[in-house]
Amino acid sequence: MPKVKSAKKSRVHEQVFKQGIQFRTDIGQHILKNPLVVDAIIDKAALRSTDTVLEVGPGTGNMTVKLLDRAKKVVACELDPRLAAELQKRVQGTHLSSKLHMIIGDVLKSDLPFFDVCVANLPYQISSPFVFKLLLHRPFFRCAVLMFQQEFAQRLVAKPGDKLYCRLSINTQLLARVDHLMKVGKNNFKPPPKVESSVVRIEPRNPPPPINFQEWDGLVRIAFVRKNKTLSAAFKTKAVMEMLEKNYRIHCSVKNIPIAEDFDIKDKVHAILEGNEFDKMRPRVMDIDDFLRLLNCFNSEGVHFS
Repeated sequence: MPKVKSAKKSRVHEQVFKQGIQFRTDIGQHILKNPLVVDAIIDKAALRSTDTVLEVGPGTGNMTVKLLDRAKKVVACELDPRLAAELQKRVQGTHLSSKLHMIIGDVLKSDLPFFDVCVANLPYQISSPFVFKLLLHRPFFRCAVLMFQQEFAQRLVAKPGDKLYCRLSINTQLLARVDHLMKVGKNNFKPPPKVESSVVRIEPRNPPPPINFQEWDGLVRIAFVRKNKTLSAAFKTKAVMEMLEKNYRIHCSVKNIPIAEDFDIKDKVHAILEGNEFDKMRPRVMDIDDFLRLLNCFNSEGVHFS
């Protein structure tokens, strides 16, 4: 994609550096400078004039000012007070200022406000925890259009059997529809990151699947520790067996179910896997329906993962 420089944006960056503010790459400050990419991201969000938009990591506001033009309100969450002040100065005295609400602080430690759409050039080191904070947020939002490191984006959309298919893939796809939108080269940022980037659209499933996500994730976590091994191998570790036995005994205590003196959790887990033809299956090729069925098989026998 060709480099396009806006005189206004250049002046903003010059002002930032004149004031002695340096971008901190250690906290993911890579400012998206190409207006064509900014426009493409906003177009993919399909904003409505009545929307409240959540933006994470607005930086100097290259994307924010365009979001403010199209939306009713923008809630911008910025970790760095210096950049938050620059953004506020940028819109001060304009018709956009009343539509901007700033939250200064760590978005992972903040309560997310109500919003319709999330649009963000995320600091890449918070990608995974932010995605799940977003997907477990209520009330539901319509969609999120987010910039990620390219390999992370590829993991989000990976399918069973793909090399990058992992716990992140299946957990995200359980809770949302995920689409890869476009690649973004490193030269579209200032300063350029060391990696290529991609933009992904995430649309939460509403209503969500009727399962306990913590328990689902407990199962998936065990399976994907060794995703190329069989499920029988994945469930053989001492730590896993101790956890499952503890949970099983709690379940039996609550339900007033007697436990035989010679009870062995290993035998019970093996019987569940083999009896339902899961013992030889490998997580790397199992889809959401496979894991839902596996979780149901364990739960029906009183074996839980949370």
